[in-house]
Amino acid sequence: MALLDIPCLSLAIGRLRATQAPHFAIHVIQAPYRAGYVLHDSIWSDDLAQLWWSWQELFSARGLPDVPHVSQARPPVLIEPPLGQPVSRGARLMQTLGVALWQWLFEGAIQSSLDQSQGIAIGQGKPLRIRLDVRDPGLIEIPWEIMQSDAGKQAVSLSQQLLFSRTTSDVDALPLLRSEQSLTILLVLGQDAAPGTGSNVAPSDGTQNAALNRLRLEQEAIALTRILKSPEPRGETGRRSAPCRVDTLLQPTPAELTEAIETKRYNVLFYAGHGVPAPDGGMLFLRPDLPMNGTELAQVLTRCQVKLAVFNACWGAQSDRQGYQAIPRSSLAEVLLHHGVPAVLAMRDSITDEEALSFIEVFAQALAQRMPIDQAVAVARQHLLTLFRFNHQAWTLPVLYMHPEFDGELLKPLDESLTQIPRTPSQLGQPTPIAALRSLDTSRVWQIRGGLMRVGMSTENDVVLTSEPGVSRKHAEIFYRSVVEGANQPTYFLRDFSRYGTWVTVAGDWQKVHHQEVCLQPGAQLKFGGSQNSVLEFSVMLSDAP
Repeated sequence: MALLDIPCLSLAIGRLRATQAPHFAIHVIQAPYRAGYVLHDSIWSDDLAQLWWSWQELFSARGLPDVPHVSQARPPVLIEPPLGQPVSRGARLMQTLGVALWQWLFEGAIQSSLDQSQGIAIGQGKPLRIRLDVRDPGLIEIPWEIMQSDAGKQAVSLSQQLLFSRTTSDVDALPLLRSEQSLTILLVLGQDAAPGTGSNVAPSDGTQNAALNRLRLEQEAIALTRILKSPEPRGETGRRSAPCRVDTLLQPTPAELTEAIETKRYNVLFYAGHGVPAPDGGMLFLRPDLPMNGTELAQVLTRCQVKLAVFNACWGAQSDRQGYQAIPRSSLAEVLLHHGVPAVLAMRDSITDEEALSFIEVFAQALAQRMPIDQAVAVARQHLLTLFRFNHQAWTLPVLYMHPEFDGELLKPLDESLTQIPRTPSQLGQPTPIAALRSLDTSRVWQIRGGLMRVGMSTENDVVLTSEPGVSRKHAEIFYRSVVEGANQPTYFLRDFSRYGTWVTVAGDWQKVHHQEVCLQPGAQLKFGGSQNSVLEFSVMLSDAP
């Protein structure tokens, strides 16, 4: 699903500086119909300020704002639970603030624009994207993800009919992105505690402590890799998962992290470790005394076209503060988006390992099923809600930012990339084309089924090459793409994402393909890995059955 295929309603919130009152302009900056570009002014009321202060008092792990006149006001009036149903104060506060935020944002002409936009989306049988550009730094920390139209209604970020994300208009242009069919994840495990605290403090036996910490990180990396590569589908039954490669770095230096991103083609960066807010996009502590700020990281991510950056680090979606005042455009998520990273998922507040791993597992599975990123986040958030219940803020912690020009597509949908050979009316009654690889040494034949064949050393592949030097774990894919107009044969391509490349005959000459895509002609010969390896021949045959 491309951005042009899914109707999108983008809203911006900006503070009006001409008045001392907390006066804001809410305006539609993108709508699926011309008359939807509307403007509405709203006052941030004392009641809403008190609700927000009460939320922070109950849920926030960060310091409370110094607003004495708010904290000393009367307690907010919370939504009453249904008769006879016990509901905690936390759940009632979350629901009350969610309804109040919705009513404040979607008021007057803005609500009308939403209704019309959603009607257009429903008429097209599609969801509606809602993107929120919060331009006042004081409102960044607010959990807009909990907004709901009324008591008992679903929160906006839990819906798969309203795909919610945040955005910012202060961005560099988005370059033309690669079209990809497999997940390639760089997993980075950094320092897991603040400098001078926790398990990373070196005692007198510093060498032994470092070894134990390394072992623990290696064990954590194995567990995270298993979660990210979990083949078990969740959600849409029968949807084929995309292949997934996970590479791991344990407490790298900034130079080692940069080199890894530059030398291999990744579409997802996943960081787990300690992080703190700071003016230049926060600080990620890769290892003790070797932090990396968001601005430095953004340069390499955009240069190497990493589409999605995920941070299991506290406060990655929060601005830095000067005193109690938020610094504009200082959060890690905003800085990465500003420099042109298409999508960033970060945490609004402190999150436990159990909560983060539960979210990440379902999120990675949804991405592997080729869901748009904002839909995958909604699915994973629903899973957190199921585990930790509505009155627990775990499901509200992940915050998704998407570039205003990005369509949310991490992987090509299966029906647009890797497909079964179509049976058009003109083909009925004709033999069915079948593609295959044949070993010229052993005459063994591997048939390409479902329009996709994976080749590599791992047993997860369709063609397993364990004795050939230079073959990567997940070496290459051969896949079908829709028939080229005027061609008599179906069109297959080879895509290499190995370490040493694949050799292919083109017009009778051997050529090395490395991290590239090349069209395969019937009769082409291939060597996976070294140039002296065994030869396999690609062929397209015709079956007798229509």
